[in-house]
Amino acid sequence: MFRNQYDQDVTTWSPQGRMHQVEYAMEAVKQGSAAVGLKSDTHVVLATLNRASSELSSHQRKTFKVDDHLGIAMSGIISDGRSLCRYMRNECLNHRYVFEAPLPTARLVRQVADRAQVCTQRSWKRPYGVGLLVAGFDKAGGKLFYCCPSGSYYDYKAMAIGARSQAAKTYLERKFEEFASADLDTLIRHGLQALSASVTDGELTKDNVSVALVGKGTPLTLLEDADLEPHLAALADEVGGDGAGSGGAMEEGGGADGASAPPAAPDGASGAAEAAPAPEDEPPAPMET
Repeated sequence: MFRNQYDQDVTTWSPQGRMHQVEYAMEAVKQGSAAVGLKSDTHVVLATLNRASSELSSHQRKTFKVDDHLGIAMSGIISDGRSLCRYMRNECLNHRYVFEAPLPTARLVRQVADRAQVCTQRSWKRPYGVGLLVAGFDKAGGKLFYCCPSGSYYDYKAMAIGARSQAAKTYLERKFEEFASADLDTLIRHGLQALSASVTDGELTKDNVSVALVGKGTPLTLLEDADLEPHLAALADEVGGDGAGSGGAMEEGGGADGASAPPAAPDGASGAAEAAPAPEDEPPAPMET
């Protein structure tokens, strides 16, 4: 994206029908570290990759609890995300105080999307530079939504946002049919496996990963530090087992494609690839210069 005369204001349209300031906000989401969400029939899981600004700093937290039945993961400008998180908490508290019941996930997501959309129609405001994955479990069952800086929101079975999230999406698209019937531990491992696909340097550790889960009979729970070690160990064993299995198959097959080596030619018979000996009276071939 390049700066041009149509991106000076959020309310200015380009001749191509685009609003560049909104697109810049959506680009900010792609610059943040990856976040993954997926759901089964009984649970919804969020997993985030946390960054540290330097080796001397702690990792920045990207997963937050909104209510007992609802949590969010974010990618982009985290300060904008904390502002939206505070708004969501207030809405949940007000609804619980008035109606003595939790706020439905879909209704809260629509309110957040409406709030984000207002910032695309006011010249004195700017769009939120953060994308939210909202996980909730209410009377309608498990829900996973993505809130875009443009004010749009989408309901997903599985979704990944942030830097290098396409690799995570590829894994989710390949495995999503298994999610509906998966138990909680398996669902967490799928989330961590998808998140690891977006990591190019280093590996997943208890310091740079956060997991949030909510489900039927399970209030929103954040897994961090020592709580993640069993799941990371299981993921490492699973990945190591797959690698060993593929290596054994190659060794047993005698080649990368498992094909056996061709039989050796019998003694005294020349191979098909051997060149026939030149006649003795034939002059030698000239040397190349």
